[in-house]
Amino acid sequence: MKNFIALIVLFTTLGSLQAHELKGTIVSDKNVPLEGVGVYNKTTGNYTYSNVSGYFELDDISENDVIYFYNLGFATKQITITENDLDSTIKLHLSETAVSLDQVVLVSKVNTLSTFLNVDVKANPVKSSQEILRKVPGLIIGQHAGGGKAEQIFLRGFDIDHGTDIAISVDGLPVNMVSHAHGQGYSDMHFIIPETVDNIDFGKGPYYANVGNFNTAGYVNLKTKKKLDNNLLSVEAGQFNSLRAVSMLKLLEEEQSNAYLASELVLTDGVFDAPQNFNRINIMGRYNFNNYEDQEFTITASHFQSKWDASGQIPQRAVDQGLIGRFGAIDDTEGGKTSRSNLWFNHTKQFNEHESLTSKAYVSKYDFELFSNFTFFLDDPINGDQIKQKESRSIFGAESVYARTFHIGDHNSQLKLEAGSGFRYDDVNDVELSHTANRKTTLDRYALGDVDEVNMYGFLNATYKKNKWTINPGLRIDYFKNDYIDKLQEAYTSNSEDKVFVSPKLNFIYAATQNVQLFLKSGIGFHSNDTRVVTANNGREILPAAFGNDLGVILKPTSKLLINASLWSLFLEQEFVYVGDAGIVEPSGKTQRYGVDLGVRYNLSPNFYVYSDLNYAHARSTEDPDGENYIPLAPSLTSAGGLTFKNLGNFSGSLNYRYVKDRPANEDNSIIADGYFLSDFNMAYSTGKWTYGVIIENLFDTEWNESQFATETRLFNETNPVDEIHFTPGTPFFLKAKVSVTF
Repeated sequence: MKNFIALIVLFTTLGSLQAHELKGTIVSDKNVPLEGVGVYNKTTGNYTYSNVSGYFELDDISENDVIYFYNLGFATKQITITENDLDSTIKLHLSETAVSLDQVVLVSKVNTLSTFLNVDVKANPVKSSQEILRKVPGLIIGQHAGGGKAEQIFLRGFDIDHGTDIAISVDGLPVNMVSHAHGQGYSDMHFIIPETVDNIDFGKGPYYANVGNFNTAGYVNLKTKKKLDNNLLSVEAGQFNSLRAVSMLKLLEEEQSNAYLASELVLTDGVFDAPQNFNRINIMGRYNFNNYEDQEFTITASHFQSKWDASGQIPQRAVDQGLIGRFGAIDDTEGGKTSRSNLWFNHTKQFNEHESLTSKAYVSKYDFELFSNFTFFLDDPINGDQIKQKESRSIFGAESVYARTFHIGDHNSQLKLEAGSGFRYDDVNDVELSHTANRKTTLDRYALGDVDEVNMYGFLNATYKKNKWTINPGLRIDYFKNDYIDKLQEAYTSNSEDKVFVSPKLNFIYAATQNVQLFLKSGIGFHSNDTRVVTANNGREILPAAFGNDLGVILKPTSKLLINASLWSLFLEQEFVYVGDAGIVEPSGKTQRYGVDLGVRYNLSPNFYVYSDLNYAHARSTEDPDGENYIPLAPSLTSAGGLTFKNLGNFSGSLNYRYVKDRPANEDNSIIADGYFLSDFNMAYSTGKWTYGVIIENLFDTEWNESQFATETRLFNETNPVDEIHFTPGTPFFLKAKVSVTF
């Protein structure tokens, strides 16, 4: 009988220990609901985020639990749960303040590092289109065609060229161009006005079900401002006849509706002996509606166009022999022009506390023409080897993602399911590769055709959270339909192939404490091949898989210090590459990469912020013998960092560095691409609404090569070709002055 009574007492006690919840709304001091505020239970490790109406629900709450409320740019708040708070509804106010590391809590989030990166962005805002991607830890870029061509990208042991193995987007609008005239994945980011960038979402590795094509080394999604805090007018002028003007003007400012117009003009002759005659114009307009209850809608329109001359990549022997200087040219008639017009929509509908639908749609019109000469007189000793690459493209796409949150058991754990589907259609006309002379005369056409490429996809993403654990399985299915019409054939020739690819993902995140997060990520990704490769290979081996793993830790020993480290590996299957410069298909074989990422971020004081990232990668072909299996131009060791100071009286500024170690330029490492260490500096003085500043690139006037290639070429006076380093010289000491006013 005593045992029976004891059991009754035990079950009664357990029944009374039911889990509770805390819910409510988070608003700013202006009483505007705040979306994306983190709500973290320090006691249990459980967390959630506020939605478009500022509403949140946090499960498994008990008396005396300590709850943090945090968001970048707002002072962190904490409350201790009392008996009256259990199952209650609260309204919490957050006050705006300067961005700092203590506004981010280490929760079991799949992409915590993205949040910390945005401390970098807020502390030292982006100042140029080239600088945008450099914000991503471990990512290095190089320009080698006069500033108008998309930058060359390096990340995790990849020479990504212009975007073959990284998925880039802006507010969900894809940047990568499939089956591009110059190369697969070509990503021209110059249509982005740097001052509009609000934050950067990034992830390394193929671990994210909502990101598909090109997401092998990683992805970057830039998020631009939904509204302006102030109007801005800014002018920069500097060496090499450089001028840049920016305006950002409010067109509408109401409680629920905002609109602004941003524009940018860039002019420069560049550092080269032959003037670049570079010009670029950007215009972007945005309207945002948010009722702060259940709906947000944004429509954005932009137009970009650019034109330039270029000096191209030059052979080291021509400089050594005194034929040209470091900033000279073998063929100074290189260059090009390009334009892109975009219209895109983003919409969020919150049906209730647990259900939402996020949608986007976009359309782009794109034109591209590029003249290059990589081999000089190797193939044509009389006219030279100049080529023209040209295309005209229209892009259409849309995506919708339905999300539903479930509270499991007695509100002691949570499951969020996301189901998404979408499509992208590229209609590319007159994709051309021709042999030209003096940028005027077409001597021969190597390739000319029309590309139609459709990518339809769907994905399921689950995020299960219980206390300190987050488990994130995902599955993605992509369908590709590739059509190519070869216009050089006498008879009508149309080739068509299709393919399906399934990409599973599985991620584990464990927040041991509010200062320690461990993660294990795994997944399979891919990048699609050029339609001309797909049709030439009759659809065989056209979607090579990428198998990735990450094991890492994020530490926050103090509220002002962050340390991250990870070990990673990535294996790529056979892929065929369309070489746009030659109009041929080349197999690249299987590759294996592994490495280490290290990073440190520290708020020395409210006025000083310092960061540094060190990234090592070992990249090799798995099908070639040792000593002949190097991957050309793959960086092995890179580092970037800087010191930012703010509000030192009226002064603010930063000193930044970037480092790339020497790396192999060919498969047997017999030709070396020289590394470099560079420093940049900027400082500004603010008084009232006016700011006066200086920007210095390459502070110590280091001689460096921005991009390098091992290329076989022949000069006009040579009998035999030579295989050696060809390079584009990096910018020397470059001083600019800046004046801006806000109102």
